[in-house]
Amino acid sequence: MAGAVLAYSSSVSAHRLLQTPDTGWQNEMPTHPLGLGLSSQDFRKRSIKRIVSRALPSWKYQAGKESVALQKINVECQPYGTPLHRRNFGARFSVQRPFTCRSQNPRGADNTDLGNLPDSKNVNKEVESNGLPEKMAPNLAGAAATNGATVSVNGSTGIPEEEDATASLTWWDSIPRRYIIVGLCFVAFLLCNMDRVNMSIAILPMSADFQWSPTTVGLVQSSFFWGYLLTQIAGGIWADRIGGKQVLGFGVIWWSAATMLTPIAAKLGLPALLFVRACMGVGEGVAMPAMNNLLSRWVPVKERSRSLALVYSGMYLGSVTGLAFSPGLIHRFNWPSVFFSFGSLGAFWFATWQQLAYSSPADDPKISEEEKKLIMGDTEPQAPVDNIPWKLLLSKAPVWALIICHFCHNWGTFILLTWMPTYYNQVLGFNLMESGLFSVLPWLTMAISSNVGGWIADTLVSRGVSVGLVRKIMQSIGFLGPAFFLSQLSHVKSPAMAVACMMCSQGFDAFSQSGLYSNHQDIGPRYSGVLLGMSNTAGVLAGVLGTAATGYILQNGSWDDVFKVAVALYLIGTVIWNVFSSGEKIFD
Repeated sequence: MAGAVLAYSSSVSAHRLLQTPDTGWQNEMPTHPLGLGLSSQDFRKRSIKRIVSRALPSWKYQAGKESVALQKINVECQPYGTPLHRRNFGARFSVQRPFTCRSQNPRGADNTDLGNLPDSKNVNKEVESNGLPEKMAPNLAGAAATNGATVSVNGSTGIPEEEDATASLTWWDSIPRRYIIVGLCFVAFLLCNMDRVNMSIAILPMSADFQWSPTTVGLVQSSFFWGYLLTQIAGGIWADRIGGKQVLGFGVIWWSAATMLTPIAAKLGLPALLFVRACMGVGEGVAMPAMNNLLSRWVPVKERSRSLALVYSGMYLGSVTGLAFSPGLIHRFNWPSVFFSFGSLGAFWFATWQQLAYSSPADDPKISEEEKKLIMGDTEPQAPVDNIPWKLLLSKAPVWALIICHFCHNWGTFILLTWMPTYYNQVLGFNLMESGLFSVLPWLTMAISSNVGGWIADTLVSRGVSVGLVRKIMQSIGFLGPAFFLSQLSHVKSPAMAVACMMCSQGFDAFSQSGLYSNHQDIGPRYSGVLLGMSNTAGVLAGVLGTAATGYILQNGSWDDVFKVAVALYLIGTVIWNVFSSGEKIFD
């Protein structure tokens, strides 16, 4: 039970309280507007005269030369149902953390009977019988009347001490801990795509400096996915075994270092550049399984879609940020500047992550019992996964639906991620600055629509629509929308219409965050990291093949051929998803 910590000055004592049968605890003086029964102005001026109350059901104190402290406070207190976190009344009096008072009900409600509890007189007698000063009795009884207060009292004077050691909470501590985890994951994924997409802009001046052919450009672009492919399943296993905090922290530091080494490697030669880009992929490869593991443990089911959508919108805003700032940095400081500046940001994130993040609510000493119960219910924390039931996982059709549809989805997504600025430059005739700026718009659309889709999905689930049906609806939108708008690119003539088609394609694509990207936690929350690693391995394979194949197709064909392949895979994925996917939990 959460309690309140009352820190008094030496001249301040608790106010006189009265219990009436119709309103619960009331003050003889005008009540505080929050229903505390305390007047903040009078509270500073008046001392205790008389308390008519019921004391705590169980309490004890420890006597010493310096202080006496009430312990074992097990009644929560929330006056008139008003949630309080940290609100100050007067100069020294503060209430911290949410608390609920069983003896203090909303006005007009019946009072809750606390049972036959000792009154303040008994408290006073027990204090006196243990050799403590009589003048301490009102102070201790006053603390008892607050139902959940811990008061430190000077043993020689009987006056409450001015400050309690636990009264150091800040506004930051009032934020639900799961929101902090989701927010930090959002920032991590923002950095992830900032560091990834800067190459899609820098590749234009780099290819001119090093005289690369389209095939070489495709090889450089796809080298990131070599490392990214290797660590998907490994990252999922690692996260499920040792916790997502350590794995995601490692990933951010690793890919940030590789980003900063990219310009040095490029000047050493193509093999060195390919190696460093693959190393960067290793770091980013563990991020998504680790994040999925974290959110499966931190986020309740009814908040799942919008939490995942928010985190994934960090990726899209990372693309927006990277594409928006890269052209200006390249124009002013040359292309190496984007790698040095973006890569350095990871160190600041890592320091914050190490201080605030935990792998699960059970590991977090600062989480409230209310939030822990909301997230975990009455279940005990699950032990880390020691053995992965590979045969069982691969025997289920919904798992294969995830794997195949992730491949179909990522083929088109990664082509647009890596080749969009080149398309704007070669087909639409935009210069470097324009290519970067117009490439921002589809990703900005994704950032908005992914959160809209998350809210729609969670609203449908909260209204009783089955999780499986919601996932099928959202993923069908995520497949058919991009398929339609990419098929229109061969018919539009103006650059404005082409950019609009790209925006609509990516906007509908983002609904996938509430479809297949949320489904791993639905069918197997305990193995969510491994499941995402498995399906994203197929998705990364699509990125490797699609990015390299696009360079080959463009050397021997046209952009229409590139888009036709993507549309065909979107349609295949739609059929497979609606036939074989499931929203039920199939793995314990």
